Amino acid sequence: MYEKKIPKDFSCGMSITLEIIGGKWKPCLINSIHSGIHRPSELARQHPDASKRVLNLQLKELEEHGAVRKVIYPVLPPKVEYFLTEMGESLLPIVTLMENWGSDFMSEFYKRQQNKAVI
Repeated sequence: MYEKKIPKDFSCGMSITLEIIGGKWKPCLINSIHSGIHRPSELARQHPDASKRVLNLQLKELEEHGAVRKVIYPVLPPKVEYFLTEMGESLLPIVTLMENWGSDFMSEFYKRQQNKAVI
């Protein structure tokens, strides 16, 4: 697997925040888990545009950073669920602000996208 040779710089809070929630699906996953969707198959149905591989990678990164907790139940077939940790819960205001900002500027964004397509 490819690894970057240049070490990441975590000397400011923004770079740490982006390391944890930066990723196309991470804010969506945090929001979905908070909303009560805990199983990987449910998360995949909630986000059909994301491949299961990408969702699993981003869930793994969120787990490694301490934002989510993975629970594996000792049953057959295997059952896995994800829950927000205290750190993950503390990210909810940020994710909510991102959602609200996107909603506020959605129409302007679509207009600009249409203008780009015409050019």
